[in-house]
Amino acid sequence: MNWPALRDLEGWRRYAAAFGTVVVSTLVSELLYRSLDTTRLSMVFLAGVVVAAVWLGSGPAYFAALTAYGIYNFYLVDPRFTIQFVTAEDFIVLTVFLIVAMLTGGLAGRVRDAARRAQSRAQATNALLAASREFTSLVSEQAVQERLAAHLATVARGEAMISTGGAAVLHPPGITPPAQTPAGDAAPSEEAWVAAGWRTRLLRADGEVLGVAAWRPATTESAPSDDQTQLVHVLVDLGATALVRARLSEARTEIETLARTERLRNALLSSISHDLRTPLASILASATSLKDFGERFDSTVRADLLDTIQEEAERMNRFIANLLNMTKLESGALRVEPAPFDVAEVADQALARLSSRLGGRKVTRRLPARPAVALGDSILLEQALSNVLENALRYTPETTGLSVEIEAEHEVVITIADQGHGVPPQDLERIFEKFYRGGAAESLQQGAGLGLSITRGLVEAMGGSAQARLPQAGGLEVEIRLPAATEALT
Repeated sequence: MNWPALRDLEGWRRYAAAFGTVVVSTLVSELLYRSLDTTRLSMVFLAGVVVAAVWLGSGPAYFAALTAYGIYNFYLVDPRFTIQFVTAEDFIVLTVFLIVAMLTGGLAGRVRDAARRAQSRAQATNALLAASREFTSLVSEQAVQERLAAHLATVARGEAMISTGGAAVLHPPGITPPAQTPAGDAAPSEEAWVAAGWRTRLLRADGEVLGVAAWRPATTESAPSDDQTQLVHVLVDLGATALVRARLSEARTEIETLARTERLRNALLSSISHDLRTPLASILASATSLKDFGERFDSTVRADLLDTIQEEAERMNRFIANLLNMTKLESGALRVEPAPFDVAEVADQALARLSSRLGGRKVTRRLPARPAVALGDSILLEQALSNVLENALRYTPETTGLSVEIEAEHEVVITIADQGHGVPPQDLERIFEKFYRGGAAESLQQGAGLGLSITRGLVEAMGGSAQARLPQAGGLEVEIRLPAATEALT
């Protein structure tokens, strides 16, 4: 029988409880003795031993058996209140009682201890599985440290701390660990920790020391079991592996971000070089022609050259405005002061700006019976509509038409439809991404791929929304929704 250590108060409580079961058995025996006037009450004491075994384990069960043997001999075996054997039968009965009590108590106690160990192992396995699944889903090193500290505190039934060189993560927050935090490649100095009741272990993974894990049970009255200690160590190893994985994930994310930034930079530079060089070349050629041969050209040619200069300058202005708007949108610097305005007038201004590029296209306008008054910024909406219209002109044949429809109910809805090639259904959302250009677009003309992205950003900045859909007749429809003004324009 394993007697508890002197400092193991929990173990002494179990033995005290076992003695209590024997006392209860004695009281029940006394009651039965007075009621039935019989001393054949050994089964009452055996029942108490079995209860102690099932409730408290094998050690207290053996103690209860010995105690019950002594009390039964002293209290109930004739002559009562003496420890002596009058007949051989008394000796045999008491000896058999002791053997049966020891065997019954030991067997029941071992079954109980085995069940408790199995339950403890099952709980430990479930805890490790839950922690492993949780660690696998985390990609932030800080999040891994926080969850590791929480799981460690739960397993240790107390407090925990994780330190990896930065600010220590404590669970529960607000606890005060020892002033000296062990870290480094060598084994930590544990004097301050041991004095405060803490236990420590280095976080190691792939031969690298990542930091230190420390934990302290809520009570130091009982030593941790082997299963609990093993569970803590396995949990610390899982946490260390998760920390390495989180660091690798963060490094990979940083590399992917840098690569994506580089691709966007190259795309932007390529787009700028084309979309600025083309109008600049037209402006330079027209201006040079006017300068060198202006007197030889008739008025019609000079007017055409001046129109070219104006159109290409406006094209450059729109492109630069898109770049500026994109910068403001991404930095959060774009501020909108909402004001009521007539949407039809803004749509007419956007069409007028692009009238020279319509060619032979027919534009159909459908307006509501009463003015459609939206709440937002008319200049930003004109830029957004110009981007949609220019996108339609760029990627649709000149023999097709365009339609602009405006509806006003609870909100103002502007629908711009073309009869071009459209886009694949899976790319309906992607057309609003920066620098996205579909296969059909690439086969026609080169563009920056910024127009629709900026359109959505401008519309959302005014509290609206922009989306695309594919009509049954073909082509592409872009729908812009804006908040309607509560008051009509005066």
